[in-house]
Amino acid sequence: MALLKTVRSIEELRGLLAEPRAAGKSIGLVPTMGFFHEGHQALMRRSRERDGAVVVSLYVNPTQFGPSEDYLEYPRDFGRDERMAQDVGVDVLFAPPDEEMYPPGDTTLVEVTGDLTARLCGQYRPGHFRGVATVVTKLLNVVQPHRAYFGEKDYQQLLVVRRLVQDLHLPVEIIGVPTVREADGLAMSSRNTTLTAAGRRAAAVLYRSLERARELAAAGASDARELLAATGEIIAREPSVKLQYVELADAATLAPIDRVTGRAVLAVAANVDGTRLIDNIIIGG
Repeated sequence: MALLKTVRSIEELRGLLAEPRAAGKSIGLVPTMGFFHEGHQALMRRSRERDGAVVVSLYVNPTQFGPSEDYLEYPRDFGRDERMAQDVGVDVLFAPPDEEMYPPGDTTLVEVTGDLTARLCGQYRPGHFRGVATVVTKLLNVVQPHRAYFGEKDYQQLLVVRRLVQDLHLPVEIIGVPTVREADGLAMSSRNTTLTAAGRRAAAVLYRSLERARELAAAGASDARELLAATGEIIAREPSVKLQYVELADAATLAPIDRVTGRAVLAVAANVDGTRLIDNIIIGG
């Protein structure tokens, strides 16, 4: 499959994948909501390096958006996405309509419970990770890949997906790919395009604040209160950046910690120009 093929139906997708599967080629899946940037392409390249066939799903999943969130405003540019996938050498772009993913009468949901979904973004976006877990389970079942690739920018999502794969005994390897950043450190996100020029400049404070905490941790600071205070203090210098949370948690479980004694994730969420942005770094360990 040298040229990109775009398909809309599960039946057609499975038909296309029958050939590489029969030939013993590994299949890689990159689940996305589209409006691609270099971060998405990094996921695609990782799969292209390792897999015989690369499938990218492009589906803006309505079940992971809350009633007051930006589902209808989420940026979309299908033609551009096709070209960017083609440039990286993707074999199949799976872009199903809603009725293909959630046919009439669909009532099954998948939910991961506990600290992995109750804290951080889960605290502020009720139902979000249930929507993520449901659509990812559907995609893994439809594609049946050997590997699936997720960005570490959405660190909580990555852990949720790993947990559901483990708990449901799904035969797929979940691979996290490091966050791709702009020159000023801002994590690449489809939502960045919705920022004003001033908001875009201000948003870079998120990574600066995380880097300050990393520097403190490298110098020996381990108290959670000190690290969180330093992060919040820097963000407060940008009045247009409205902090939602900054939290320090165990990197494997997302359980809250008082002191860094091993690998920990420092995660932040904020609103800029009405756009919600998230970022994180790993410290310790």
